[in-house]
Order: sequence, then C-alpha cells, then structure tokens
Amino acid sequence: MARIASIGALALAAVALAGCGFTPLYGRPGVGAALSSVQVSAPTGRAGQLMREHLDDALSRDSNLKPQYRMDLQISEQRYPRGIRVDNVATRYEYVLTAAYTLVSTVSNTTAKVGRVRVEVTYDSADQPYASVAAQQDAQDRAAGEAARKIELELATWLAGKS
Repeated sequence: MARIASIGALALAAVALAGCGFTPLYGRPGVGAALSSVQVSAPTGRAGQLMREHLDDALSRDSNLKPQYRMDLQISEQRYPRGIRVDNVATRYEYVLTAAYTLVSTVSNTTAKVGRVRVEVTYDSADQPYASVAAQQDAQDRAAGEAARKIELELATWLAGKS
C-alpha cells in the first residue's frame, strides 16, 4: 500500500513541476553549445594548468569548433597555517585559490562577462616531506576543480539569461 502511495506522490510531483514552467539550466537553447565554445587561456604554473584542464572538462570544450569566447584567467594562491602544535609547527593548512576571469567575445573582441570565484580547502601537513607535498598538491587540485565548477555554473546562468 505504501508503494502505491509513493508512486502516486511521484506522479503528482511530476505533474506539478511540468505545469510550473521549470526548465533545467542546460535545457535552455544554446547554453551547452556556447559553453563548449569557450577557449580558456590560463596563466603558467601548476595552478593555471589545473584550472585550464578542469575548465576544459567542465565546459566540455570542443576543439573542432571555432571558439565564440576566450576566457582570460588570473589566479592568486595563499596558504595559511591553521593547526599549530605546541612546538609551533603547523599540522594543518588552509589553501585559498582565487580565480578572476574575463570572458571576451572573439567575434567583436569586447568583454562579455567578468567574474571572480574564491575557494578554500584545508589539508593535513604530515611529518614526511613527500606526504606533505602530495597533500598540498591534492589541495591545489581540489580547489582548481571546485573553482572550475563555480565558473561553469556562473557562465551557464549568464548564458541562460541571454537566451
């Protein structure tokens, strides 16, 4: 009996959503195609390379298409000691990645959108040097992935509002 009630509730929810005019963000015409035609220009260095890779993946970059937009990135990184032991050695760090981007239309060579995202992640600092470096690089990769996801969402929202 509970199964029939849950199926009925799901059907009712589907009907209610269909009637309210809800359209998924990526269901808007042209959003997916415009996202895949963004060419990312990232600064040199490990963080820039990670950001470019994550953005290319997040935006589903199609290298066969002529880019409609060029994204210029500026990245800043900070690392703060957070967990301090009695002997004044940090055991935990906070890594902050700030990515400022400018989206430029390749057709008119004008600025289409400007934005900035900030991501904070923490990681443990081990006593072994290699483990500490690996943890820091993992934090850098996680922060770059999250920043790329935030940029993708901002761009998709902006593109959906244009159509």
